[in-house]
Amino acid sequence: MAKRDYYDVLGVSKSASDAEIKSAFRKLAKKYHPDLNKEPDAAEKFKEVQEAYEVLSDEGKRKTYDQFGHAAFDQNMGGGGGNSYGQYGGFNTSGFGFEDIDLGDILSGMFGGGFGGRSKRSRNEKIKGKDVLYKMELSFKDAVFGATKDITMDLTESCSTCDGKGGFNEKTCETCHGSGRIIREQSSLFGVFQSQTVCPDCGGTGKSYERKCTDCKSTGFVKKRKTISITIPAGVDTGSQIRIKEKGEAGINGGPNGDIYVEFEVREDELFKRDGNDLYLVLPITITDAVLGTEKDISTLDGDIVLTIPSGSQNNDRLRIKGRGVPILNSSKRGDLYILLNVVMPTKLDRKQRKLFEELNETTLDDNDKFKKFKKYFKK
Repeated sequence: MAKRDYYDVLGVSKSASDAEIKSAFRKLAKKYHPDLNKEPDAAEKFKEVQEAYEVLSDEGKRKTYDQFGHAAFDQNMGGGGGNSYGQYGGFNTSGFGFEDIDLGDILSGMFGGGFGGRSKRSRNEKIKGKDVLYKMELSFKDAVFGATKDITMDLTESCSTCDGKGGFNEKTCETCHGSGRIIREQSSLFGVFQSQTVCPDCGGTGKSYERKCTDCKSTGFVKKRKTISITIPAGVDTGSQIRIKEKGEAGINGGPNGDIYVEFEVREDELFKRDGNDLYLVLPITITDAVLGTEKDISTLDGDIVLTIPSGSQNNDRLRIKGRGVPILNSSKRGDLYILLNVVMPTKLDRKQRKLFEELNETTLDDNDKFKKFKKYFKK
């Protein structure tokens, strides 16, 4: 499932102050900590609250989250675009599990105390970028036979000016001396407590720069419009997806790009109806065509063919043309084309036609098994 917005998790607005975020966290952490709450879902809710607080309580990470969302901190696939695109809910990024936190971390956050807890996650870990969903409308023929198309979208990529670092002349952060953490001591009614927080100057990376990059505004990322050529395989249908590997949003800390998922919506055809890999075409014929039989020139998606209609054909009879249907994805085989006969009855007759039908009516057209079964019920 898609992650909830961190602000919604804590029940605060996006403009909430640090004090409001901390107050909301204290209440929820105490409510859901598994050592205090024995409800089945308490651990999951506790993990969600702790994760939200860890990001929103840190100025650097909060700015990163406001700009890039969960992609900067998550590792689970989730969901997300007429010809448009958006986040594909599924992001393959760094993980955050309940095993990564302990009661010491929570109590430190609640009371400012040092209980020895610390996060196990590396803050310089390579993180895969966001996946992107692009929805494309296709003609019926392009879906059947495949095509090559270009898609254009705005994507985040690593800043080429600063190589994605956000600045120039890298050095060890003078505030945390490269540890990425700040340790503070605080006196309280319970004694002197020690707390660990993420360094506000380097955002926990342990690095700083003599000069910030103006092109990416120190984020290390820029938005660029890109055009990508894609090959659509023969046989796709509405809802089908193809994956373009590592062409999505830029990764974090040198991680790989996310993927682009192209999802298709196929326009209906005026003549042909699709059922899986089979095609259906309704062919109108006259009553004489059905009775006497005939040959018809009909158009298929592969070109014109001559279709033989046998004498005595009935309305809704189905004639099969093997291998003229839709290609099966990733296969050399194809479905079939079915011609459905629609015997059109005349609604108006001229004098000659009427006379011919009257003469025909004098013959024994009703002398077959279908009529014989019910003949005794007919009234003359």
